[in-house]
Amino acid sequence: MVSMAMRQTPLTCSGHTRPVVDLAFSGITPYGYFLISACKDGKPMLRQGDTGDWIGTFLGHKGAVWGATLNKEATKAATAAADFTAKVWDAVTGDEVLTLAHKHIVKSVNFTEDSNYLLTGGNDKVLRIYDLGKPEAEPQEIAGHTSAIKKALWCNNDQQILSAADDKTIRLWDKNTKEAVKTLSFDASVSSMEYIPDGEILVITYGRTVAFHNAQSLDLIKSVDAPASIHSASLHPEKDFFVAGGDDFKLYKYDYTTKEELESYKGHFGPVHCVRFSPDGELYASGSEDGTLRLWQTAVGKTYGLWKCVLPEELSLENSEALYCPPAEIKA
Repeated sequence: MVSMAMRQTPLTCSGHTRPVVDLAFSGITPYGYFLISACKDGKPMLRQGDTGDWIGTFLGHKGAVWGATLNKEATKAATAAADFTAKVWDAVTGDEVLTLAHKHIVKSVNFTEDSNYLLTGGNDKVLRIYDLGKPEAEPQEIAGHTSAIKKALWCNNDQQILSAADDKTIRLWDKNTKEAVKTLSFDASVSSMEYIPDGEILVITYGRTVAFHNAQSLDLIKSVDAPASIHSASLHPEKDFFVAGGDDFKLYKYDYTTKEELESYKGHFGPVHCVRFSPDGELYASGSEDGTLRLWQTAVGKTYGLWKCVLPEELSLENSEALYCPPAEIKA
């Protein structure tokens, strides 16, 4: 018996009409876990995380949506958009809860662990902290970046904030003093940032580099150079692997310990803008310029979600891609 490599068969999630620029998973809830996508079509979508099944579309933004996130319990969503607003949504009903007016395009949104505060960042270079219990109150503001903020994340039990900006820096801020505690400078603009609370790891991409830093000291742990310019990377919850995607339409999977490239897959028909592991580590989702999200198995051939374990010779008989087409306009 010749052992054949199992073929990676991504699930394609269609429905968006423009490039998908950000995605995020919820934590694991009693109803499974969920996936939200931000798209330049202005219509963020909620999906069942393990299957990609469309649940609903959040309708209300009047411009491209650049950032989207869910709280851990998947009861709240937040979005950042080019219409100079961030919005908070009820992720169960799909209703808009709050619109937070900004002075420029908003790029990033992130909830605290308790979902009571929302952190935003964008083209006006200022970080803002909104108390969602007092939406009429002015937000706290943290200034210091000299160019547009791409990503802003709570860290260290919500006592500190990490922000990445087009000024080629990542800064660690103290929430209470609003002062920068540490700054990392790069020779290129940082394209993405992921924070892993377990082990305090910061995953950063810039140019062709995927770099791992300690999230408290900001010291470099290790870095890997990919074959192409990389827009996003994600570390597996067990820290066995990391995945990265970028300009050459491919998804790369690496061994985190040895830094060896294990696999690369081409499925998208445009650059990959965002990639994230699911909270259980069984799959990773990618979003692309081609307007689709794709779900990829971490362990190819395992029975999970919509994937059935099949022997290689049966693969040719199987439909190679499952396609999900949500109805065009239905409010969640």
